[in-house]
Amino acid sequence: VGILTCGPLADRLGAKLFMTGGFGLSAIGLLLLGTAPTYSILLSAAALCGVGAGMLDMIVSPVVAAVSVHRKSAALNRVHSFFCVGAVGTLAIASLGLEMGAPWRGVTVGFALIPAALTALVLKTELPPLIHPEQARQGFRYLIRAPRFYIAMLMILLVGATDSGVAQWLPAYSEKELGLSKAMGGYLLTGFSIAMWIGRWIASLEQGKIAPHVILGFSSLLCFALYLTGTLSQSTWIAASACVLVGFACSATWPTCLGMTSDRFPQGGATLFALLAAGGNIGCLIVPWAEGMVAEKWDIRTAILSCSVFPLTLALIVGALWIVEGRRK
Repeated sequence: VGILTCGPLADRLGAKLFMTGGFGLSAIGLLLLGTAPTYSILLSAAALCGVGAGMLDMIVSPVVAAVSVHRKSAALNRVHSFFCVGAVGTLAIASLGLEMGAPWRGVTVGFALIPAALTALVLKTELPPLIHPEQARQGFRYLIRAPRFYIAMLMILLVGATDSGVAQWLPAYSEKELGLSKAMGGYLLTGFSIAMWIGRWIASLEQGKIAPHVILGFSSLLCFALYLTGTLSQSTWIAASACVLVGFACSATWPTCLGMTSDRFPQGGATLFALLAAGGNIGCLIVPWAEGMVAEKWDIRTAILSCSVFPLTLALIVGALWIVEGRRK
């Protein structure tokens, strides 16, 4: 909801309002989460955190794209690498705090200080316009009439499906199918995030030398190969390692897809990024649910194996797109 409703408004009202709003709502949500006296307030606090996170998910990428006009894919890979750092850092700090005997409420309130500080920082920072004032805006009506936009939406949906196909079920898969401990399942998921951070950082350094189509296509094929290895290998550790390395392989797919589409629609602004983020999140939500249905009928191994169709389909689309757009050039 936060992503879709705020995208078009950010193009008209500016990025600062929504970036400060996103951090502010996240801070208030975390504060309420740690002090909620009733279950209803707890749910409301979680909803506030979700809206705040959605606003930030919508606004950060177009701001970065507006600043890095000539190296959008590289810049987006770099900034998205810090999503992984945040995930691992949050898990590590929370685990350490709970291990030392700190109450979970205190840990949650402590986390609220981070978005609160960032709210103050953004208020003092000048942010660039998301759309060039002297050029025509490529808004929602323009985008839905462009066939290339629907291809981009399909691509980002497949990217989200590829990412979540392993990540959401990795702890359960490692325990039920590979025979590893619950703790090891948590370590594997942490390794997945670290591998994703490394991959995005490397991609941000190489995207000036390698075309985004090549990075996206190669990453998709590597994901497909690792999906097969992670589910068909008879070796527990080879299978587990392959699942972790999916994080590395799919790392560049999301930000690179955003960068490619932003290059194609340079005046799309926050509206474009909001729609793409919504499409990717739909893939992240639907696929784990569908995997659960497959796992209930067969097993988790079969469920994850069935998701190998997503990176393969993405690779085929990227290849076809590269051929068509290359000929036009």
